[in-house]
Amino acid sequence: MNLLLEIKSLYLTIGDKKILHGLDLKVCSQEIHALIGTNGTGKTALARTIMGCEGYTPKRGDIFFRGQLINELAIHERARLGITMAWQEPARFEGLSVRDYLRLSSHKTNAASYLEWVGLSPTDYLNRMVDKTLSGGERKRIELASVLALRPLLAILDEPASGIDLLSVDEIVKVIRDFKDQGAAVLLISHREEIARVADRASQLCAGKIVFSGDPDAVAQHYRSRQCNVCDGMVCPDE
Repeated sequence: MNLLLEIKSLYLTIGDKKILHGLDLKVCSQEIHALIGTNGTGKTALARTIMGCEGYTPKRGDIFFRGQLINELAIHERARLGITMAWQEPARFEGLSVRDYLRLSSHKTNAASYLEWVGLSPTDYLNRMVDKTLSGGERKRIELASVLALRPLLAILDEPASGIDLLSVDEIVKVIRDFKDQGAAVLLISHREEIARVADRASQLCAGKIVFSGDPDAVAQHYRSRQCNVCDGMVCPDE
């Protein structure tokens, strides 16, 4: 597979707090790459740095996308290149119908088909309003549908199973695979090893650095042990 995203020796400091420490990561085209780690290890900070969010400019290190250095690109410029992100907390667009919200991704969007992809009935949801009557899980699925509609080259999914009941996890796993089937690579960020098992490859993040990469089952086993060289063999921090 062709290399899509390459991160080299990335350091990020926010205020006086060091977040990322010489992080290296590679994601190939049409690959599901799981990034797992406990809360506070830098997972979401890395996602926001890749996306180019304000306040997440790396101190040093480089981010390449399709071979192009994107360190200086704004968030909308990275989006034009094909990078998009589903946030851990779904976006709130109060007062819009689900149909109109999905059409924000593209005026050509077949909103019904994207709702079906995330396991929601168009008949039941297209005309509903994006408001507090939707559950967190429903919002999360609609957010994922909107990201699918963008047809990205790289979809960063930050804790896609958060707020989802156990019976819906299989639906989310199916959606993650749908991204790949559409031709996208997925950077799947989670603290849940069972979600990471959908991946082609996985990496464990601890204390702002990748400490183990490879087969998802092997990474999950390493993650369960809470052992890593960054922590000098000590138990990694809990959630």
